Amino acid sequence: MKALEILQKYWKHNSFRESQEDIINTVLENKDVIALLPTGGGKSACYQIPTLLNKGICIVISPLIALMQDQVNSLNDKGLKAIAMTSKLSDNDIIIAFDNMLYGNIKFLYLSPEKLQSEFIQQKIKQLNVNLIAIDEAHCISEWGHDFRPSYLQINILRELHPKTPFIALTATATDKVIDDIKSLLFLKKPIIFKETFSRKNLAYQIFKTENIYYKLKQILTKNNSPTIIYTSTRKKTKVVSDYLNSIGFNSTFYHGGLTVKNKELAFNNWISEKSKIIVATNAFGMGIDKSNVKIVIHIDIPNSIENYVQEAGRAGRNGQKSFSVILYNESTINDFNKRVDANVINIDFIKKIYKYLNQHLFISKGEQPLNKFKFNLQDFCAKYKLNIIKTYNAIKILDKEGVLFYEQNYNKISMIKFKTNNEQVLNYTNRYPKNKELIQFLLRTYGGIFESRIPINETYIARKLHKLKKEIIIQLRQIERDFIIEYMYQSNNTEITFLVMREDNITINNISKSIKQRNLIKKNKATSIISYINNNDSCRNIQLLSYFNEKSDINCGICDICINRKNKGNFDFKNTADKILLILNNHKGLSSKEIVNLLHLNEVEILKTIQLLLEKNKISLTKTNSYKKT
Repeated sequence: MKALEILQKYWKHNSFRESQEDIINTVLENKDVIALLPTGGGKSACYQIPTLLNKGICIVISPLIALMQDQVNSLNDKGLKAIAMTSKLSDNDIIIAFDNMLYGNIKFLYLSPEKLQSEFIQQKIKQLNVNLIAIDEAHCISEWGHDFRPSYLQINILRELHPKTPFIALTATATDKVIDDIKSLLFLKKPIIFKETFSRKNLAYQIFKTENIYYKLKQILTKNNSPTIIYTSTRKKTKVVSDYLNSIGFNSTFYHGGLTVKNKELAFNNWISEKSKIIVATNAFGMGIDKSNVKIVIHIDIPNSIENYVQEAGRAGRNGQKSFSVILYNESTINDFNKRVDANVINIDFIKKIYKYLNQHLFISKGEQPLNKFKFNLQDFCAKYKLNIIKTYNAIKILDKEGVLFYEQNYNKISMIKFKTNNEQVLNYTNRYPKNKELIQFLLRTYGGIFESRIPINETYIARKLHKLKKEIIIQLRQIERDFIIEYMYQSNNTEITFLVMREDNITINNISKSIKQRNLIKKNKATSIISYINNNDSCRNIQLLSYFNEKSDINCGICDICINRKNKGNFDFKNTADKILLILNNHKGLSSKEIVNLLHLNEVEILKTIQLLLEKNKISLTKTNSYKKT
């Protein structure tokens, strides 16, 4: 069956992008390929179709379990057999799966790079008839990539296991340095590079500096009733912004990596089905999202890098219709971004300190490498050693990325609680046992729906609010459970640590110090690049982004904020706008810029420019309350 027939049968449409067809034909010629396709560019078809045209299976290395499972479910729904080898599978399940790959008709094996490090799995892979090896999100192999993962450096073991099998490395965003790393670190043999333009003719990149981000957000959403993604930098903020939008009449949901699987699925399905057209999310919401009619992607915090920004913005307008990528910022968001960068740039001395404290905390002797996993609570650890929780978390993640330890976070393992009695019985209980009254009242005030269903709780948070120790709260909750008032499912920990090297303190960290310094430099460079992009109001946004990825163009897009401002500049009637501003200020003691915009119903950019010119000409002045009045 030819590639086009395969596409028609399984993907329900009848045409390739030209680059896809070229990539598939090159893979079928048994050549190594590096493919740079934009977000939504059909990367998965580039390895799935060649696999279906050949005997044997395709091994796909992918960084996220959720992304792997989405791909497997999609293939299984099409009647194509695929399996994701995750930690959910027991040793016996893995043996059965490999037997099915040897003797059955499974065509796709999805693996994380970490899972690939198992010698047992390597030996099993060696026995398979592998027709293609696909590396998804291949930029992760490079220290210059925006999601560098040291585990990707070990993928080249597949070249040893199957030296004649072609590789295809896929990514949506990669600079020339990243491409060079992909070539060398995967031992690719004279790879053919396919690079689609990063230009998106239907996507308008727009950046607005605004005093009130929430007000501007409301303005944008009022004009738009299409599916929207709003990106924020913190988990807490996703809920805060979503609650705000719901309170002013917009139907929104929120998503971040700390939600339970059930809540993630609920938020995702509500958005996909457009029950909630707006989703507020961290960048945990992204890879594998396949919704073609997203009209707007809004960043209300500065994106981590230009690579992240292009990937996230690219989730808008996949249907070819005009769409918008918006960044809203002010001095406060710039300051918050700089603090985030500082928190992520961890110096060697701090990492040495954290590594030493971890070994002390978990009672590991010098020269020892324990084989067991350790339960670990970050909040308790930071409280014990009086550490900044964000910097400590980032230091531990660096130790994880450098292969010193494995930091396994499982956010589904959280404590749950449900009241088994009614309000009246709870009241009687608190009268009989007044020592538990404060805790019970706090639970009832803080956690809604606690009588109807199991609700996740955080004992550390409760302890802090009630000025008690966490262990005191746990003892109390267990006592209340024994009194048949609540159902309490205690989870002692939501993370585990496995040490991968022998404890040698400074020697351990000195061995990775060069890599850490290099990574810190890269982070600073990426932060500088995104801030420069935001502050550059002279060059077309599209040209700026293309230049970052070494793609030259001198054709203005015509639809970004800079191009539109240029068009409007010639039509800008300063005198008319100034007269209207001065007229309304005659009737008011003072107005903010937002109030002036609301009263005039003119172009906001023109109004703000006119206000600035009137200030310079001393026609108006700024009051102590940051409002404007006539002089």
